[in-house]
Amino acid sequence: MFLFLSQLTVSKHTVKSVLAYKRLFLPLIIVCLWLNPTTQHMVITALADAFLQVSIFVAITLYGYYIAVKRFPQLEFSYIAKVAPRLEVPFAALLGALPGCGGAIIVVTQYTKKQVSFGAFVAVLISTMGDAAFLLIAAKPQTALLVLLISLLTGTLFGWLVNNFHKFDYLVPEQTEDQQHQCKNVPKLITTFSKRFWQSIVLPMTIVALLLAFQFKFNDGVSSSITSIAAVCCFIVAVLWSLSSIGKTYQDVTAEDDVEDHNLEVKVLQDTHFITSWVVIGFLAYELFKLWLGTDISLLFDQYTYLMPLIACLVGLLPGCGPQIIVTTLFMQGHIPFSALMANAISNDGDALFPAIALAPKAALIGTLYTAIPSLLVGYFLYLI
Repeated sequence: MFLFLSQLTVSKHTVKSVLAYKRLFLPLIIVCLWLNPTTQHMVITALADAFLQVSIFVAITLYGYYIAVKRFPQLEFSYIAKVAPRLEVPFAALLGALPGCGGAIIVVTQYTKKQVSFGAFVAVLISTMGDAAFLLIAAKPQTALLVLLISLLTGTLFGWLVNNFHKFDYLVPEQTEDQQHQCKNVPKLITTFSKRFWQSIVLPMTIVALLLAFQFKFNDGVSSSITSIAAVCCFIVAVLWSLSSIGKTYQDVTAEDDVEDHNLEVKVLQDTHFITSWVVIGFLAYELFKLWLGTDISLLFDQYTYLMPLIACLVGLLPGCGPQIIVTTLFMQGHIPFSALMANAISNDGDALFPAIALAPKAALIGTLYTAIPSLLVGYFLYLI
């Protein structure tokens, strides 16, 4: 009886922990699917594909990008604003078009301090694609370039238009409280293990990923072993992401971690874990729906393609990069058209909306609603042609 009660107590504690720390849902769901004979092969394949097709290339892309930003401070908004103050809207859009959410967050913060106009604020929300840009760059660089160029042009034009109707400091609170963006203190044990884990697997798994990308055919035994190892690696990445933050709020789950340790390697690993985890969510969600429906849901997408830009636009209105990564994942798998991806890229505000909600909530609401207008116009224009 005592043993039963102790097990029950542990079980209740585990359930309460999972409910409190929402990130833990992901590894828990993966384990349940992995142990289920019906879904075991599906989850192993999805994890392996996410790791070999996404994680490795995203990590390499992130590392190169962060080195470039570190070596070229001209990419920072403060420098650009001093050099060409009259071009604040296109430069704000340009900063937003840079992969990730850092540039967009800078512009949003400057707007709340009345350093840039409301038009520049809207422009950066339109042009930013958030962390989904890294995913697209790693998988389809030419498509990524096209998406970012269209977003940049749309953000610039619409930002100028907005400034014709609204004053410079439209909707900026008169007295903004000094609310600093809270950094997440990642446990040192997680950081240390992450470094050692990636140092041990990055070279061999990169070679394997490149060989697969160039359609190299392994024999069945080797291919099966590679799939299993990659699936385990991906699961470890998901666990590391789930343990790197308490994950109590919506922002904790859908936004990248702005960690206190600004070490380049730590930042790359944290962002890679975040993107990978949301790609896994997208992969598993699609496969599970296909399994439950008993048919390929891409056929349903084909029947209702006229709704795809609208749905993608609405998803883009959600703050955070997580939901947007799922949309990009569906495009990469060929399940949604380019028009839907473009609609999402324009309405997608990434993590930049979180500081706006905290510091200027009315501006955040109106600004993100404004992004829906060019999102639907561009999305349905591309759909029609």
